[in-house]
Amino acid sequence: MGRIIYWMNTSIDGYIEDRHGGPGFGEPAEDFQEAANDHVRRFAAFLFGRRLYETMEKPWTQDLGKEGAPPLEREFARLYRETPRYVFSDTLQTVPDGVTLVRREDARSTVTRLKRETDGTLQLGGPELAVSLLDLIDEFWVYAFPVIVGGGKPYLPVTTELRLRPVEHRLLASGITFRRYVRP
Repeated sequence: MGRIIYWMNTSIDGYIEDRHGGPGFGEPAEDFQEAANDHVRRFAAFLFGRRLYETMEKPWTQDLGKEGAPPLEREFARLYRETPRYVFSDTLQTVPDGVTLVRREDARSTVTRLKRETDGTLQLGGPELAVSLLDLIDEFWVYAFPVIVGGGKPYLPVTTELRLRPVEHRLLASGITFRRYVRP
């Protein structure tokens, strides 16, 4: 059975986007890119909400996989393209090869099936999608960048308390922290 992890990068005050809709974190450090590549090597699939999919798809399938990009980014681009991607959207009409379009009404049944049929890790991204599938998520991952943005889109806009158990905490040389939580 697969495990679903919800992973988003945040500011230290818990936002994935600043008030203007941008990530607001600056350029990712090399140690972060190495850690991200290490995680992605083990992912069986990406499960994205539409906005995160649109943020990820063009850069990692077209721009950063090119010869002039730094080696760690080229490696991430290759890993990204090789990993099956699912985008959950009611507005997209088409997606490229390697991407499966799932309508929101089918999200729960699709993710439940993938979790049951997959032996690896399924990386879920996008706060609205995560909230809609909250009970299916096994782990919560946060890479917190050393910046305060003072508002924007939160990591997980839940309306009820969800207690978690911390199982990993790392400080990268760049000052970025990684935290991993599981359900008790």
